[in-house]
Amino acid sequence: MIGFISFADRLSAWFGKTFGWLIILMTLGMSYEVFVRYVLNRPTAWSLDVSFIMYGTLFMMGGAYTLSRGGHVRGDFVYRLWPVRVQAGVDLVLYLLFFFPGVIALMVTGWKYSARSWGYGEVSVNSPAGIPIFQFKSVLVAAGILLFIQGIAQIFRCILCMREGYWRVADEDVVETDQLLTKQRAEGHQ
Repeated sequence: MIGFISFADRLSAWFGKTFGWLIILMTLGMSYEVFVRYVLNRPTAWSLDVSFIMYGTLFMMGGAYTLSRGGHVRGDFVYRLWPVRVQAGVDLVLYLLFFFPGVIALMVTGWKYSARSWGYGEVSVNSPAGIPIFQFKSVLVAAGILLFIQGIAQIFRCILCMREGYWRVADEDVVETDQLLTKQRAEGHQ
């Protein structure tokens, strides 16, 4: 179980960090669009569609990474007061009842949606450029597969927590800026 958790966390981290670079491409693309639109008065027909495609891809492909790091929004005002074994039991039930059926639906429906889109070479109807979007539809399936793998790892985490009485968390690989600044200020005042 521990080996699979480690594998899933590394896989999710690799995809999350790799697709995270789309932020830079989106920034460059939008900066280019602002320049040509407002300075040269020659807006592009493709910029908006490409930014939507990149943002959607980033959002979808980062889901498993966010799950592995416990970064999804939770309503934990009551949950955090429970003993960790109870938390793990509730999480286990919720993963089985809601998470996996949703992810399986995403993969199956995404597959059908993507196959149909590839079949007729779908292009965007939102711009005159006719940007191809059929390849973007495949992201639904890829994101579903990554979420499924990470979900199994989360199930294993729940089982181990119920046995051992503590949560196994993913390795820290990113530090929030506010936490980093707070730490630096605390070290500077000593």
